[in-house]
Amino acid sequence: MSRIIGVLTGGGDCPGLNAVIRAVVKRATRDFGWTVVGVEDGFLGLMEREARTRPLTPRDVVGLLPKGGTILGTSNRANPFSGPDGKDQSERVARHVESLGLDALVCVGGDGTQTIAHRLYERYGVPVVGVPKTIDNDVAATDYTFGFDSARACATIAVDRLHSTAESHDRVMLLEVMGRDAGFIALHAGLAGGADVILLPEIPYDVAAVADAIRRRKARGRSFSVVVVAEGSRPLGGEKVYQAAGRLGGIAHHLAEALQAHIDLECRVTVLGHLQRGGSPTPFDRLLATRFGAAALDLVAEERFDQMVALSGNAIVAVSLEEAIGRPRRVDPQGELCRTARSLGICLGEAT
Repeated sequence: MSRIIGVLTGGGDCPGLNAVIRAVVKRATRDFGWTVVGVEDGFLGLMEREARTRPLTPRDVVGLLPKGGTILGTSNRANPFSGPDGKDQSERVARHVESLGLDALVCVGGDGTQTIAHRLYERYGVPVVGVPKTIDNDVAATDYTFGFDSARACATIAVDRLHSTAESHDRVMLLEVMGRDAGFIALHAGLAGGADVILLPEIPYDVAAVADAIRRRKARGRSFSVVVVAEGSRPLGGEKVYQAAGRLGGIAHHLAEALQAHIDLECRVTVLGHLQRGGSPTPFDRLLATRFGAAALDLVAEERFDQMVALSGNAIVAVSLEEAIGRPRRVDPQGELCRTARSLGICLGEAT
């Protein structure tokens, strides 16, 4: 039976989005003979008076696998239930889905995108299937999201490079990485790159403890240190730092200023920022995104809507969107990776 499948990419961009689009288009046309329609700029393309879509054929996805970003565009402020003017435009989205004749809408995005997809299904019966993505790796019900490995690799390379300049100048180099309220990028990159201090949103840090770790290194003849700071970190009894409304950023500068009162080494700050989102996806992210895209078509074929593909161990499984958005993933302060960091003498900012 011929079907029309819509696909959109919502939220912030990350490496691997195009690999999902490619997999959806190739499998839909090759295995099922279905038509694929791309929705432009995430849900925003369905919130406007005229829907903005484009046909997607196998020719349109040639060469997409290593390409970063998304050919469909995206928006992290397009929420149909509270539009730019504060009005609920979800009914318009549902009407567009019906008028376009979409038999399913594959929604590729993080927790915000999947929450919107779930609400559209609950309120209007929009036949949605979720595909999780985020560099933060904070979507529940999946072991990994694509985009995370590419961001982790970028941050690890930055830690590697900061080591040499820190040692050359006897400096404390602070690297601020993304992750919102989850510290996965900081923890993984810090361990992989051999950082001396790793600060996470899940463990409020004590400035004195961080300073003490740096002083102890200096006493052992290591007159430099590398500190990886997750953007959502905060000091004990303090607040998170925002560079704009709702946008985390700047905690590393605050920490550097606070440290200078405790140590006699110069502190320098590097904010990695959107470098973590850009560029070509790693082989792991290409493979995971491809598997997710292909598996999403199985859910469509079986009409298992309001579900999301996920990685469990090494298997691709399906989970309910309700489960996926119920509770965000966070670093476990007592988990194996944090225990490993402590066992190697890495300071996690905990008060002694």
